Amino acid sequence: MSLGDKFLAAFFFLIVFHASISFGQDKILSSPLINLEELKPSFEETDESSNISSNSDGIKKKQKKLSGNNQPFAKFIGLDKITAKTSEIIINLGEVKKFGPLEIKVLKCGELKANDKKDSVAYLQVKDLTENQNEKVFIFNGWTFASDPTIAPFDHAIYDLQLINCNNV
Repeated sequence: MSLGDKFLAAFFFLIVFHASISFGQDKILSSPLINLEELKPSFEETDESSNISSNSDGIKKKQKKLSGNNQPFAKFIGLDKITAKTSEIIINLGEVKKFGPLEIKVLKCGELKANDKKDSVAYLQVKDLTENQNEKVFIFNGWTFASDPTIAPFDHAIYDLQLINCNNV
């Protein structure tokens, strides 16, 4: 085979290869979109008071419950980073409460006055129950501040907790 025949064969191959690429489909296929309104969070349990029509009734019931509670408690906002849903978590001192696979216990809660400013602080312990081997190890054990949660940050891949305030302390 001479050099001209090799060149001709390579040229023919490039033409055929280029033609097969250019006649491909121009249609872009993608997966169907997920309706986020229908997606249920992994940590919430459905109950009757979560209906939209009875939402104001549920709020009034919760306010009555809170006003009758004389035991000190801490109020947190829990965030599920996957679904971007938040929920209010109220934990009495010494009580263990679950948020998804997390087990949260508030040992102390109070107000700190510094530089004419009030700040709520809480000492909490958090366990992640997803792994059986880490059942006895706290993923967070320390103080957290309502005004600046980055001082002692709670760090988890899926969930986030932020102290809002302490009541009846």
